[in-house]
Amino acid sequence: METDKEQTNITSNAVKTPWLQTYIECGIKPHLDFSELTMSGEFEQTAKKYPEYIAYEFMGKKTNYKVAFEAVIRCAKALKTLGIKENDKVTVCMPNCPQAVTMFYAINMIGAIGNMIHPLSSVNEIKFYLNDSKSVAAITLDQFYPKFAQIKSEVGLKNLIITSIKDALSPVKAIGYALTLGRKDPKVTADGYVVMWKSFLKAGDNYTGDYVANRSCHAPAVTLYSGGTTGTTKGILLSNYNFNSLGSQLEEACHGFEPGSSMLAVMPMFHGFGLGVSIHTMLIKGSKCILVPRFTPKTYADLIIKCKPNYIAGVPSLYEALIRNDYLKDADLSCLKGIFSGGDSLSIELKKKFDAFLASHNCSVRVREGYGTTECVTASCLTPYNKEKEGSIGVPLPDMYYKIVKPGTEEELPYGQEGEICLAGPTVMMEYVNQPEETANTLKKHEDGMTWVHTGDLGSMDEEGFIYFKQRIKRMIITNGYNVYPSQLENIIDAHEKVQMSCVIGVKDPVKIQKVKAFVMLKPGIEPSEEVKKELLDYCRTSIARYAMPYDIEFRAELPKTLVGKVAYRVLEEEEMAKDKN
Repeated sequence: METDKEQTNITSNAVKTPWLQTYIECGIKPHLDFSELTMSGEFEQTAKKYPEYIAYEFMGKKTNYKVAFEAVIRCAKALKTLGIKENDKVTVCMPNCPQAVTMFYAINMIGAIGNMIHPLSSVNEIKFYLNDSKSVAAITLDQFYPKFAQIKSEVGLKNLIITSIKDALSPVKAIGYALTLGRKDPKVTADGYVVMWKSFLKAGDNYTGDYVANRSCHAPAVTLYSGGTTGTTKGILLSNYNFNSLGSQLEEACHGFEPGSSMLAVMPMFHGFGLGVSIHTMLIKGSKCILVPRFTPKTYADLIIKCKPNYIAGVPSLYEALIRNDYLKDADLSCLKGIFSGGDSLSIELKKKFDAFLASHNCSVRVREGYGTTECVTASCLTPYNKEKEGSIGVPLPDMYYKIVKPGTEEELPYGQEGEICLAGPTVMMEYVNQPEETANTLKKHEDGMTWVHTGDLGSMDEEGFIYFKQRIKRMIITNGYNVYPSQLENIIDAHEKVQMSCVIGVKDPVKIQKVKAFVMLKPGIEPSEEVKKELLDYCRTSIARYAMPYDIEFRAELPKTLVGKVAYRVLEEEEMAKDKN
């Protein structure tokens, strides 16, 4: 198996690098020196350099770097007291809150591996994650305890650490929380299995042994879960080096993240985008994370107005929701220095709409779209701050390499030709946990001597090195022998003045194999009707080839979303399949 260390030997002569001229124009260094420390080691360096700077803010409570890192040390000692050893797996099933950040770095400090999962996962999903990772301990909020209680006898956990939102609040706010939202939280009693957060920390205060592991930066550190390149759930094993390299790449490519700047951290910690960009990169650069445990478009807008963050990062549906509602109607957004979109495809029309929205609210920057996969932590490609091309996801981050190959092969294709996107560089994952065959199918060593991630995504590259994402190869619709790309149709439909957002899927057909169906969410004030449907279909005929035309448009008040806010096209596909069975 290739290691991320071997990826550092890549030279610009190994593959075509047409984006180097763009680096020169944008003042981006093509090659960087990456940290040899662990993630907690990087956090410690930052805490020593900026002890009085604010590391994170949570529901109004601010914590500086000195206090934040002291909390990590205390938690690391408590983990050792609990018997957690180097390379043990500890599951973190938490929203974005101080305890989650503290636990994440404490796990890293003692050389254990953090297994990051979504707290809104189903009981069966949690059981899978715990068993697949062989976790010996876990931490979750009291409100999610019943899920763990149901599967206690079916998993190998030795200890379950329970905390509460009120544990991270000031005394006054903690009382207020307990009397309001906290009234719904289940009562949890400590026993030989359950350990309450405050008791857990207190037990470690008398620990006198070693608690900082002598850990290589190339050692495994984190498992994140993803559908991977084949659509099935996989644990993606990532190293300290992967995350630290990402932080350096983003700092260089973004021209920012200055010490003292702030990021509204709404993307969850179980996701590479949230953990890698909004949390870890910020905390090793001396910036502030404004931790958001749960959000709605209204609360998100309120936080932008109240906290005036310098950076925001989110999925396209988040930005769509902000412009669909009036929550930011009179807001001054001049505080924003960087707005990043990732996790899903940002349509050309939505980008135009949001850029116009930003300009009308005193914001001097535009949305910068990126692209990445959890197999490379998160973003590996980003639109430069001073150069963009319509429909492009930007150019590779420093020391990242892209090539477009003929699907199912390693044959590189010419500029402008569509094929499978392949990635190489210092953020490439170590492996899929417990799945050597899937790892071998995704990580492939090419003739150039480099190990490439075969993403399963369709795209192309132009002669200046700008990358154009089409969609998942498996999402391509084949109708009557023609290839139809849903994302292209969605761009066309979204451009209609009455459309807020759309999703296109393939539906089984006995003659055509698949036929095209569109789901449309109309703008506020526009009522669904046969007249509107006819208008949209007539409009589509002017821009969509006959073979790719939707046979039907179904109106929806909302489109289904995944746990990270992507449009869940698979849900719509499953609904259509269920109709066929009935």
